Amino acid sequence: MKFLHLTFMLFCIQFCLGQNVDSLVTEQKLTEQSDRLLKIKEQQTQDSLRRVQLENRLFADDLEDTKEKQALLTELYFLKNRDSLAFAERKRKVDSMRVLNPGIPVKPFKDTLFTIYRGIGGFSIRERANAVQSRVKNLADLHSFHADSIRVLENEDTWYITGGNEMIMSVSEEDALWMNAAPAALADLFATKIRGSIEQYRDDTSIPKLMKGIGLAALVLFIVSLIVYGINKLAGYTRRLVLRNKGNKLTGIRISGYELVSATKQVRFVWALFNLIKWAFILMVIYLALPIVFNLFPATEGFANVLLSYILDPIKKISLAIINYFPNLITVVVIVIIFRYIFKILKYFANELHRGALNIPGFYADWTLPTYQILRVLLTAFMLIVIFPYLPGSKSPIFQGVSVFIGILFTFGSAGALGNVVAGLVITYMRPFSIGDRVKIGDVQGDIIEKTLLVTRLRTIKNEIISVPNSQVMNSHTINYSTDAPLNGLIVHTTLTIGYDIPWQTVHKLAIEAALNVEYIEADPTPFVLQTSLDDYYVSYQINGYTKQPNKQAIIYSELHKNLLDEFHGAGIEIMSPHYRVVRSNEDTAMPPADER
Repeated sequence: MKFLHLTFMLFCIQFCLGQNVDSLVTEQKLTEQSDRLLKIKEQQTQDSLRRVQLENRLFADDLEDTKEKQALLTELYFLKNRDSLAFAERKRKVDSMRVLNPGIPVKPFKDTLFTIYRGIGGFSIRERANAVQSRVKNLADLHSFHADSIRVLENEDTWYITGGNEMIMSVSEEDALWMNAAPAALADLFATKIRGSIEQYRDDTSIPKLMKGIGLAALVLFIVSLIVYGINKLAGYTRRLVLRNKGNKLTGIRISGYELVSATKQVRFVWALFNLIKWAFILMVIYLALPIVFNLFPATEGFANVLLSYILDPIKKISLAIINYFPNLITVVVIVIIFRYIFKILKYFANELHRGALNIPGFYADWTLPTYQILRVLLTAFMLIVIFPYLPGSKSPIFQGVSVFIGILFTFGSAGALGNVVAGLVITYMRPFSIGDRVKIGDVQGDIIEKTLLVTRLRTIKNEIISVPNSQVMNSHTINYSTDAPLNGLIVHTTLTIGYDIPWQTVHKLAIEAALNVEYIEADPTPFVLQTSLDDYYVSYQINGYTKQPNKQAIIYSELHKNLLDEFHGAGIEIMSPHYRVVRSNEDTAMPPADER
């Protein structure tokens, strides 16, 4: 925070210094140009005096020498030419100074009378303009002063504008040069404007006009009150009309039998909408009436333009912005139409591939919709990139800053989600499972019911819905029981332990018969038995059977276990793992009799 505070202070200091430096440079240039004009003026004054002397000598009675006459005429011609050149030089200097010197307006009342471009003596331009304004205001407020007493007096090369016994301002040749006018005509123009502004000010502030303004203001307020009263009456009538139509026309909003909005809520919404419209009209009438009232009084007349500008300026800016944006809008519409037809073409080929009407070698049908979605997202992003420069305000620093902020926020806030999206895309093209497959992902086993870019959903045999993030699917091993089952069959198996006293041929026969009696176990290929281990007290047998219904494993295992119990119990064989403690002699054996082997 301290660093930002110091940076802001340095920026302000630099800005102020820059403003001061620019002001000083401008003032220095104006001073140099003014000095140059003063020197030219002094030279013209000296030339004027010399011309008077030469003219007096030329018309003297004692002048008879022709050569002297010729010399006087030559010098007079030279001085006249130099005076013309000096005047042109002064005019050129003044024109070049207009860029640096916009002048100070003299505005004693609400309107600008004229602009002053130069100071006099020790007065700067602003001080001179303020002095003229102050004198005009004082004369206007003086009841004994008559505007007709304003006169223009000439004294050598300066013209004075006076009012009564007071001097209002002076006009010189330099002022006339800045205004591109003759000094006398300029002085008369200034005097006429001062006289007219004083008369107008006194007329505007007269008692009859103020009384007239008060009366008109009262009339405007009365009309506004009537309009507001009428709006309130109309709002009340509308409210009663809405209540009468409740249950008739206002019956709520239903979608496929579902009540999205009840009739009561619909009525409340209509009331709120009418109240909003009512207050919008009332505020608009009051807002538009205020400028009319302000215009009735000279002291507040400027407020009317300000209030109207608050409404008219935004409307004008918005209208101009819409008109200027129209070519870009056409470009955006054309781009959107082109991409819309591209999307339609992609969707057509995606549907053809998905239903198998169109085949591409090495491209599986279940890749179609994900590929279409990826291409649509990429094309949409590309379309937005193309459209972005044509959006209004796209080049503004605020718009760009917000775009960068949203991008950073999205990047850091959705890192995990993006990881799942990438994993979902990889899983889609790896094709480890399809919808309906019985799989085991990590410790979760069930049927695939949904695949999205973020998660994979399974339904377990207990009818539980489990959502597994795709990133976890990628990081875990996946067992698919269904992929090869329709062709080669899935082998279901279970282990049972039988003592050494039961011949293995009997165990094999009974176990195979038990497997064949299971509904979903195939007879071809035939079930088979594996003896997986010879343990200390029993033999481990594993019965294996083929099934093409991997989603019914729970039922298959349950039926297989029941049939094993029935077959072995029917044969008088206990399915158990007996442990014995006996004292045996060398003649005792734990093998079945020879005729049973």
